[in-house]
Amino acid sequence: MILVTGGAGYIGSHMVKALLKEGRDVVVLDNLSTGYRELVGGGTFVEGDINDASTLDEIFTRFPIQVVMHFAAFSQVGESSENPLKYHQNNIGGTITLLTRMLRHNVLRFVFSSSAAVYGSPPTQPIGELSPRAPTSPYGFTKMCMEQILSDCALAHGLRHCSLRYFNAAGADESATIGERHDPETHLIPLILKVAAGKRDAITIFGTDYPTPDGTCIRDYVHVSDLADAHLRVLEGLERDDLPTVFNVGTNVGFSVREVIDSVERVTARPIQRILGVRRPGDPPELVADATLLAETLGWQPCYRDLDDIVATAWAWERRSDHMKSS
Repeated sequence: MILVTGGAGYIGSHMVKALLKEGRDVVVLDNLSTGYRELVGGGTFVEGDINDASTLDEIFTRFPIQVVMHFAAFSQVGESSENPLKYHQNNIGGTITLLTRMLRHNVLRFVFSSSAAVYGSPPTQPIGELSPRAPTSPYGFTKMCMEQILSDCALAHGLRHCSLRYFNAAGADESATIGERHDPETHLIPLILKVAAGKRDAITIFGTDYPTPDGTCIRDYVHVSDLADAHLRVLEGLERDDLPTVFNVGTNVGFSVREVIDSVERVTARPIQRILGVRRPGDPPELVADATLLAETLGWQPCYRDLDDIVATAWAWERRSDHMKSS
């Protein structure tokens, strides 16, 4: 049985769906601070917090948990700079509480949702797992800290773990029954789609003078279902063999902000009003993954390679999800 923390969130809910499709028994723990109960498509749901040791003890006592997949982190880079203690308390403190209760109940396999934010602004592209870690936000720092804590627990307690550093998660399940839902929304693709849907007047391009072909930032977008598949392969690997403790998850291809806007215009057949703004502090010109290790070790390849296909799934979710947001 698998415990999925943060399983009512964007990536967590797609992970739960992938696990259930594989016939796995799943327990979902989420405090619903940023997640939504209706996104959980099955398994046993427990409303609770990773900072609550008694709730965790109850779960590990009641259910024969063998593996924990951990998605219960705050993840907004800007907010982490405005309220760093919130991020340190939950992302580091809460995860330490979770690990402590796991070890008490002899649960020794852990799949960690890490982030490319641990790299900060690396000097070379694409970014491999051995690239220096130099996070530029409290959010990225919390992810780096947890990777170190997992390594320490492996040495001290025999914890088998793997961290997936993924780049820009995007898109939605092909059924359009679950997808990206944040309040407030800060991610580029859903913000542009809201312009297409008439819910925003325009999209602001923050910086047009970067050293990139069209002057705007370049990012690697990986479909959320491909991301869930990568986690599933890591889970199966941990159950069979020893694995590397870190994998990048991305497509090895970057798209600029202008290219993403162009993609939305093609998919939706609607014009997108653009506002040219100044650079935001700390935005690297380019972040593109080198995911060769994941491909060579576990045979993972993204099914969604075309940006228009990724955007199309997000657009289907945007059009279908209004009734959920008003409920």
